[in-house]
Parts: sequence; structure tokens; C-alpha cells
Amino acid sequence: MAETVPSEHLVEWAKTDNRRFLHAVYRVGNLDKTIKFYTECLGMQLLRKRDIPEENYSNAFLGFGPEETHFVLELTYNYGKDSYDIGSGFGHFAIATEDDPDDYTFELIQRGPTPEPLCQVMLRVTDLDRAINFYEKALGMKLLRKKDNKKYKVNVLLFIIAAVLCVHYSDDGVMHDEMESTVLELTYNYGVTEYTKGDAYAQIAISTDDVYKSAEVVNLAIQELGGKITRQPGPIPGINTKITSFLDPDGWKIAQHCNILIASKAAYSRVKLIDFLLNILASKHLVEVLVDNQDFLKELHKEE
Repeated sequence: MAETVPSEHLVEWAKTDNRRFLHAVYRVGNLDKTIKFYTECLGMQLLRKRDIPEENYSNAFLGFGPEETHFVLELTYNYGKDSYDIGSGFGHFAIATEDDPDDYTFELIQRGPTPEPLCQVMLRVTDLDRAINFYEKALGMKLLRKKDNKKYKVNVLLFIIAAVLCVHYSDDGVMHDEMESTVLELTYNYGVTEYTKGDAYAQIAISTDDVYKSAEVVNLAIQELGGKITRQPGPIPGINTKITSFLDPDGWKIAQHCNILIASKAAYSRVKLIDFLLNILASKHLVEVLVDNQDFLKELHKEE
């Protein structure tokens, strides 16, 4: 286990940890129909699809580019279940581009060419200031802007500093703004004190370099602002990748997975990298997790 680090150092570390948005997971009632809609109507690419009959589900990953460099969607179909309750808390996804069969809302944003077309996830919260504070402290996010419009809503965009669109693939070292990256939008509706979660939307996945430090940072935020760690950091049986899991104060699930470190001089073959990643993603335990990047690299070394 990692050595104890002063809390103030942990909070600062979270702001510089190597992170980016990886994918959002949600459940659909007709996987093929949804894939057809997203690919033909929204222009997404089907990145991969698999059927897990022994666990009674199938899933598919779709996006506007490869998972190594883009935020993507993971759609899950559970055998025999053809509809879900989205609830009143989940807001929408936003696509930066000039009727979804499962009733998920997509917001089309008129915007010029962008490296991250799947650019936004909106969730509703019951205490906006608390939510902002939690995401800044627990995940090292940065508040980009806040708009107060009593006629409509209060909207807040939060962005992960070190996860600005693939740190590993950029040479300039400059943090990109929301015009070039995926962001989280938190919305507070005046007078609303509770939202339903339903059973459709699952989580957002975010990467980390150190699962133990991440868990400590999250725990500090939870002690102050609420939330719950649902799994202490430790290895996944059979995979030996360390994870931890937690809920934010509003009960939204946040996942963190290992970074995909790919460079021209990398010592790891792409095939081994993909095979290892598929083994991780095949685990049913990976709901709202933090995965340690160093352990990921060690596993790759073992396979060499």
C-alpha cells in the first residue's frame, strides 16, 4: 500500500494526476437498434461489440474515434430487459456537430472542427456549490464557467485539468478548453431537492495514475461533503489490477480506469495492450472504479 501523504498534498496531487474522460456507461433495451441510430444518425463509429452469454449481457463501444484518444460510449444490453427508467436526474449528452431509441437526450452544439466531438455529459444535482466543491476536491476538476439563469437553470461546467484531451498524445503541454475537450456539466434546478436515478444510466469513467492516492483524495472530500466509498482500493481477483469505487454526494457513480499510454517508442505491443484492456473491461466488477496506471503497466511487462 502507498505511504501516507498529507491531505493538502493529496488535494494538490489530484489536480495534476494524469487523467482524461474515458467513457460513459449506460443500459439500453435494444442494442442493435441503438447502434444503428448512433452510427447512421449521429455518425459515430462502432469500435467494438461483444456478447457475454454466461453473464446474460452484451455491450458495444461507440464514439467518434479510437478509445485510446477519445471519450466514448459503452452501451450495455441485459438479456430479457427491453426498457429502463432513465430517472429525472440524468440530463443529456452533448455532441459538437453541425431522438434516441432509448429516450436519452443528446444536445447538438453548433461548433467548428473539434478533436473531441462527444464533448459533454450533463447531470442534475441538488446542491450546486457542494457538487462543484466535491468534484474540484475529489477529482481535481477545474471550474470553467458558471451561469445563473433563474428562468431556466444554473449550469456549471467542470473540467479535469490534467486530463485535457490525451496528455500523452500532445506535445504542446497546453490545457485545452471546453471547445476542444469533454466536460461535465452539472445542473441545479431551483426548488428541486431530489432526483430519481432510474436503472439505465450507469457511470462516467475517468483515468488515474495512482488508485491509492485517488481513494485517499476522494475520502477527504467525502468526509467533508458527503458521498460513499463503496470499495476500498485493492486488486480485482484474477486480473491483479487495483481498483476502488465511490459515489458522489448526489449518488452519481464515477469510474476511473488506467490510462492508455501509447507512443511511437513504447515498449508494449498494441496487440498486448488491447488484449489486456479487453480482459479488464470484461470484468463485471468494473462499475465505478479507479484503476492504477502503474499496475496496468506492470501487467503489460509481465506479458512481454
